[in-house]
Amino acid sequence: MTATLNPWPTTRQGSTDHPVQTLQYLLLAHGHTVTVDGVFGSETGAAVRAFQWAKSIPDNGVVDSATWRALLVEVRPGASGSAVRGLQEEFALDAADGVYGPKTEAAIRDLQETLRSTGAPVSVDGIAGPQTWQAVVSGLREAAPLSKAA
Repeated sequence: MTATLNPWPTTRQGSTDHPVQTLQYLLLAHGHTVTVDGVFGSETGAAVRAFQWAKSIPDNGVVDSATWRALLVEVRPGASGSAVRGLQEEFALDAADGVYGPKTEAAIRDLQETLRSTGAPVSVDGIAGPQTWQAVVSGLREAAPLSKAA
């Protein structure tokens, strides 16, 4: 039997903490101005609606699976920016500096290996693509504790 990833969470105004902070980093990666505070307030809501409108997604301010998929930024070795920092914050890496280095790669590969060992169809390649992002955003990373790589 093949394991599946958790579904994308539905996030909306009033939501706090996980995965709001990651949402805010992804909005920053797309050029929207938001404060990364883990609170889905009016500023985040306006940025979500503007993003949705630009991507021809119903601009209702609710972050559902279609909006999450549109927000994703592939993150790989050598990348830098807000999307990388969002992943680093998810993994609670000591140096969440927005630069994809060895610690970030090790954390992503550890997650991918854990997912793969449960039967999820995930490549262990160190690249945060759609499946890896879905695992992180849906909270699977929290359910599968990872060792912090040195």
